[in-house]
Order: sequence, then structure tokens, then C-alpha cells
Amino acid sequence: MANPATVVAEKPYPPTWEETAEIRVFRTAHAEWDRLSQWFTDMRRHGWRLLRVTSDTRDLVAIFGKTRVRPGAR
Repeated sequence: MANPATVVAEKPYPPTWEETAEIRVFRTAHAEWDRLSQWFTDMRRHGWRLLRVTSDTRDLVAIFGKTRVRPGAR
């Protein structure tokens, strides 16, 4: 059985977020985090917002969201 302290939820965000936004979850090792600043900048440039950063014993988890366009909306 896995140690609960090392288990990360499959969806580390509230279910209601999916109703209003597209969600992307990015996981990386703690050591790699600082090397991703350009990637995060590119995500923001394309309309994605960093919504939350969490961590567990192995990884950092970044959650990005982008507002959904409703059908028929302009």
C-alpha cells in the first residue's frame, strides 16, 4: 500500500474548475523547476494562467487554466 504522504491526487484541483476553464497539469522534479521559466512564459503568452502550484515529496505540480469559450459566444 502506498504511503498517503506520497500520493498525489489525479486531479489536484477542484472539479468546478473544469466547468469554466480548460485545465493543464504539469508535473516536474523539484530540481527541474527553475529551468522551466521560459515554458511558463510561453503558456502565459498563449492565454494560460498559472492557477496553483502544489508539491509532494517527489514533484512540483503546476496547474494552468484557460477560460473556455462557450458555444455561440463571441
